[in-house]
Amino acid sequence: MAGFTMIEMMVVLAVLAILAMTALPSYYTRVVRQQIEGMGPLVAVAEAPVAAAWRMTQALPADNAAAGLPSADKMVNNYVSNVAVVNGAVNVTFGNRAVGALAGKVLTLRPAVVSDAPQVPVTWVCGNAQAPKNMTLMGANQTTVPIPYLPLECK
Repeated sequence: MAGFTMIEMMVVLAVLAILAMTALPSYYTRVVRQQIEGMGPLVAVAEAPVAAAWRMTQALPADNAAAGLPSADKMVNNYVSNVAVVNGAVNVTFGNRAVGALAGKVLTLRPAVVSDAPQVPVTWVCGNAQAPKNMTLMGANQTTVPIPYLPLECK
């Protein structure tokens, strides 16, 4: 009678378990990054009036109301529980259906400007990234998303 012994089956199961355990962290990281990317439409809504304020007045709005936006708790989606403008910086707080690694964490997008040339468009700098050469970052970075989960442009 041909077949597999119990030991052979256990070895195969052990190998499959090891392979699954090595693949799981990379899959989880991908899920987290996809949820971070899901903030895009809300962030675009917040960035536009901040950039327009800089272009027109060379000043950044202090909060959502000054930017002409709804209150922070009304700017939500599947993975974002609020979007708050604080002195020009856009702070995105993850929540709602966000995975545990993101729930309650903040990702800040700060405007980078050329102070003496307001006609130069605002560049948005994500998280812990540095400003482009000859530009000044405005607003405070309040990013609390763990570094391994940040997109490359935010590190």
